[in-house]
Amino acid sequence: MAAVAYIRVSSKQQNYEMQRDAIRKEAERRGDTIVEWYAEKASATKTIRRVELDRLRDDVRAGRVKMLYIFCLDRLARTGFTDLNAVLDDLRRAHAGLVSLLEGWVSRDDLGAEDDPMVELLLMIFSWFAKFEGRRRGERIAAARERVEARGGKWGRPHRMDAVTVRHARAMRAAGRSIRWIAAALKHPKSTVQRALSS
Repeated sequence: MAAVAYIRVSSKQQNYEMQRDAIRKEAERRGDTIVEWYAEKASATKTIRRVELDRLRDDVRAGRVKMLYIFCLDRLARTGFTDLNAVLDDLRRAHAGLVSLLEGWVSRDDLGAEDDPMVELLLMIFSWFAKFEGRRRGERIAAARERVEARGGKWGRPHRMDAVTVRHARAMRAAGRSIRWIAAALKHPKSTVQRALSS
């Protein structure tokens, strides 16, 4: 069967390959072929628009999706059961199937064919745990930031360019060199050089 897959990672530093490879292998094992990938880098919050998830839901509602593969359910949810259930409702109404690799009990060829109270209960429990873990993660990050800043440290990623390299970059810029030229000369990404020069 022709199927689609939705994959998401939470930050720009992560890549899709682990999810993509696992989904491709499972689809092959089940005799399906992934004909379209919906992929995005976005955290699971309401404040960030998930363009690819919205596009997937549009395609599901239009009847263009018959089977959806995901790595795990929390890739679909933004904050909890309400968000996850909205996506599942789209799949149910379209009589589309869903395979979630990490939750082996979520493997249905047609979500709209029958109601399974046990599956509904498991989905609710899973969504609650995902929401709870997201909240706990936020609390841990906030506590770690407080500790670092209380000791006089700086929070966030360290600068890629040291002070000497930044001085060289500024001197080159003052001499009329372009940021692209400076980046190539210093062997740093253009965005890193631009950020260093604007700080």
